[in-house]
Order: sequence, then C-alpha cells, then structure tokens
Amino acid sequence: MKAFLLAGGLGERLRPLTDRIPKCLAPINGVPLLAIWLELCERYLVSEVLINVSRHADLVESFLRERAWNVDIRLIREANPMGNAGTVLAQRDFVATEESFFILYTDNLTDVALDRLAAFHATHDAPLTIGLFRTPTPSASGLVQVRGDGLVTAFEEKPASPVGNLANAGVYVARQSLFDLIPKNSSIVDFGRDVFPRLINRMYAKPIEEFLLDIGSPEALTLGSRLWAERQNALGKLRD
Repeated sequence: MKAFLLAGGLGERLRPLTDRIPKCLAPINGVPLLAIWLELCERYLVSEVLINVSRHADLVESFLRERAWNVDIRLIREANPMGNAGTVLAQRDFVATEESFFILYTDNLTDVALDRLAAFHATHDAPLTIGLFRTPTPSASGLVQVRGDGLVTAFEEKPASPVGNLANAGVYVARQSLFDLIPKNSSIVDFGRDVFPRLINRMYAKPIEEFLLDIGSPEALTLGSRLWAERQNALGKLRD
C-alpha cells in the first residue's frame, strides 16, 4: 500500500519553533517527527509515500537526503494552502493503481499498528476507515459517534459543547471511491469540515489501541517527548 504523509500545515501554534523548521521536523527527544513516521511506514511495509510541504521545504529535502529509507518518497511543494483533503484530491494520480491507501497526519506522534487498521478496513466496502482516540481536549477535536460495528453515525468538528471524547486521530485508510466525495469547487478543502459531513453513515471507524498524541503546541511537544521516551523504554523492556 501507499500512503499520503500530510505535512503541509504551517504550525502556527508551535511558533517560534516553526519560524525555523517545519512542523514535521519538530524534534521528539532529538528525532524529527517525520523520521518516526517514515520508520512506522517502513515497519508496516508501506511501499511509497507522498509528503506535501509548504513551509521550509528545503529543510525537509535536506533531511530526507541524510539517510537511505526503505520506502520510496515523493515530495510535493505546495505554494498555496490546499487543505488536507485538497492535497489528497490534487495528488490522486499517486494512488491511481491502489485499491486502498493510507492518509496520515504527520502532526501526530504515534506508533499506531497500521496493519490492524488496514485489516479492519478490509471487512467493509465503505470509502473510508478512520482511526479514533480518546482526546483530553474534546472541544479542540473532531468528535465521532459510532455504532457497534464501527459505522460512523455522527461527526462534529471542534464542538463548543462536546458530547463524549472519541476523536478523529488523523489516521485513515481510503478507497478510490473517496475521491468522488471530496468537494472540487474550493481552493482549500478539509476532511473534517468539508468531507466527513458527507460520509455520515458511509464511513467506519476503529479505536486505536496504541499511543497517539497531537503535538501541535509547545506544551504538547514537551509532553509528547516525555511520554514517548517512557513508552519506548517500556516497549524495550518487554522485548528484552
């Protein structure tokens, strides 16, 4: 399978760090976040990734040249913001030969088991499967309600009065039929705002059992670095 690694965000909440580097290169205990994502893709045998960047693209190119990766990488520079769904639609030829493909938000820190999400996706024929997590900040997230079999029955982006805390994790598996549901008459298209409302009762969701944290603020980046180190140490002890 192929994967979109969406890295076009400007990272405004992470300034002044993102005045110097792109958000996708934010360091997690000295390791760029994008490296963690690429290693995750390698682990689950993703064959090729497309990475979109807008700010500090030269730094991303330099980072990618620093080592050999066991996944083919295509880097796309975006002069103007397109939104996460807009990027996927504009680059649909990248996955033209794929029955299903991943869409992954690189501003999250995670060790999600991509094979589990793909296996669940294979149990239905809907356009999209989204990963879910329990968010500590429901009003800042896209909240989801699901039926027992995983069918998404409601979705609300950043609700003022949230009901529950089951949220969009920014980890998706999609089919070609998704492209028919992405609006084509707007220059900026967002999955949560513009696409998911069209997919109520037409997409499925699966809770992610592994670690996932949005590192979109300086406080979250600091917390994520600490929790990630603790998790890696714990997993290392289990392997020993």
